[in-house]
Amino acid sequence: MWFHQDGATCHAAPETMDILKDEFREQLISRNGPVNWPPRSCDLTSLDYFLWCYVKLLVYVDKPNTIEALQYNIKRVIRGIQAEMLEKVTQNWTFRIDHLKRSRGHHLHEVIFKM
Repeated sequence: MWFHQDGATCHAAPETMDILKDEFREQLISRNGPVNWPPRSCDLTSLDYFLWCYVKLLVYVDKPNTIEALQYNIKRVIRGIQAEMLEKVTQNWTFRIDHLKRSRGHHLHEVIFKM
């Protein structure tokens, strides 16, 4: 299993990095990990290019006005994500990585954003 950490500085504290390196060893993709990953790489991060937008759209559809309603909506939407959707997200991510390898790290202008 690989662990992909976002580029947030607060998530890369030395103590946190020590724990992640112990757990994932060479399979840690992080700003300060063994596999360097550019921060804010939304073209390659499926959470950024798809999942958060999808979840946010559904969570706020009925405009929750209390913390409890917001929490309920978040849990409901996350639980409702189908395995097939996650498979498609993973396939799209693989497509993006393959394109990136072929382009030798250049921007992904030609990537077709599909679901």
